[in-house]
Amino acid sequence: MGRALSLYTLYQIARISAPTVLEAMVGRARREDHDRRLHDFARRVVDRAGIQLTVIGADEVPLERAFVYMSNHQSHMDIPVLYATVPSPTLRMVAKRELFRIPGFGRAMRAASFIEVDRADRARAVASLKRASELIESGVSVWIAPEGSRTRDGSLGALKKGGFHLARDTGTPIVPVALSGTYRVLPPGSTAIQPGMPVKVVFGAPIPVDGRATSDLIDEVSRFLAAHVEPL
Repeated sequence: MGRALSLYTLYQIARISAPTVLEAMVGRARREDHDRRLHDFARRVVDRAGIQLTVIGADEVPLERAFVYMSNHQSHMDIPVLYATVPSPTLRMVAKRELFRIPGFGRAMRAASFIEVDRADRARAVASLKRASELIESGVSVWIAPEGSRTRDGSLGALKKGGFHLARDTGTPIVPVALSGTYRVLPPGSTAIQPGMPVKVVFGAPIPVDGRATSDLIDEVSRFLAAHVEPL
């Protein structure tokens, strides 16, 4: 069952990647089409896996502006869960360079304006944040996992500064998001999705960034995650 769910997820990824790449090649890419495919993909995967979703606070997030969403990172299943629950109509994520090397999928991510970050190359990392700034200015919300990588044991890691600089430099409020349960849906090192698992997503109130020190913002998001991410 678990491996069948994983294959289904791969099929759904291919299902949205192919038309995205094709449209980009012929110059017909449209943001609203990417949005629709991403949300449809997320809902199909969440529903097929039988994930028991509890969502708190999403209806308190305004829809009329872009935000920088910041969540903890438990699993690759964070992606469909967030796309199924984030209230903002347009959301793109900052993703590590390795994901963009996957044939087909990487091209689709670029075509849909996902943001590639190379943490080993400072110049590339700065360019990635500039690209993210341009997206935010055009009304696109950006999702960042400031821990930088998935947890290996369920614990929260230290938050890196890059995303907080992005929010401050663009004057974009941060929406903290606590994810609990995706770790069990697809544990680290596993390729089999576990069906029927409970997952809880808690959205915090937008955090204003104007006049705030980066360290203060990091502390506030860290406190929110520590208070709302449930222990394994």
